[in-house]
Amino acid sequence: MFQRFSTGFSLAKQSWAVLKSEKQLIVFPILSGICCLMVMASFAIPLFVAGGGAEIMSGVEQDAKAGGDDSMQNALYLGVLFLFYFVNYFVVVFFNSALVACAIKRFYGGKPTISEGLKASMNRLPQIAGWALVSASVGLILRVIESRSEKVGAIVSSLLGMAWAALTYFVVPVLVVEKVGPIKAIKRSGAILKESWGDAMGAHFGIGFLIFLFMLPGIGLIIGGSALLAAVPALGIALIVIGVIALLLVSLISSAVSAISQAAVYLYGAEGETPDGFETDSLGAAFAPR
Repeated sequence: MFQRFSTGFSLAKQSWAVLKSEKQLIVFPILSGICCLMVMASFAIPLFVAGGGAEIMSGVEQDAKAGGDDSMQNALYLGVLFLFYFVNYFVVVFFNSALVACAIKRFYGGKPTISEGLKASMNRLPQIAGWALVSASVGLILRVIESRSEKVGAIVSSLLGMAWAALTYFVVPVLVVEKVGPIKAIKRSGAILKESWGDAMGAHFGIGFLIFLFMLPGIGLIIGGSALLAAVPALGIALIVIGVIALLLVSLISSAVSAISQAAVYLYGAEGETPDGFETDSLGAAFAPR
């Protein structure tokens, strides 16, 4: 277990070094976040302006849990949810693909630009749309499973979600580099993990654990600020604002670092090459034979 987190720490440190040398890569998570907020607003605002949006959503969920058969309402709810998932996944994958394309160019000694990353994603729009369609379908299925039972459904949905995340871990790099469709990308992602499984997922969770540690100060500031709101409102608000900003910064940086690490591990696992800026030992540990 310690070895897995040690590997995750090494990969995170090397990915951070790449990000520091190519600071423009942080633009992609920023654009992704802004666009996702716009997507959320475009779905939420019309529902609530029209009135009854919250009641419709809540009523459908309660009906599903109770085994209701209001097919028209259920179909409307699931249709809107699927569309939201599709657009949201499309946005996320589009900008992740741009970041991965730039990272891979950097690995080969090039100097990537934001426009090159966006152009790479534009050239892969069919693959990105196809993958967003598959992701939205799986997301909707998991949501339906979860809604059937608060406890059992949530557990089953979580387990299936984790298995799906592991199977599709390398899908975005595969889409970017190999330019295949979503089904072939899933198979290719699974094949890379099968060939050299080792501690790849352990390294991934190691990076996630480090990100959580860096988020703790921000969480602490928000909790402390909330506790001080009644006694010292100005100080409490200031601490909360600083905490939120800190969490946003960590989230943006962690998103870029994770994508860079993912691209590096993919390149090593798929082609056996050690990307520029990474150590063979770290990548080898992430893909230690079973």
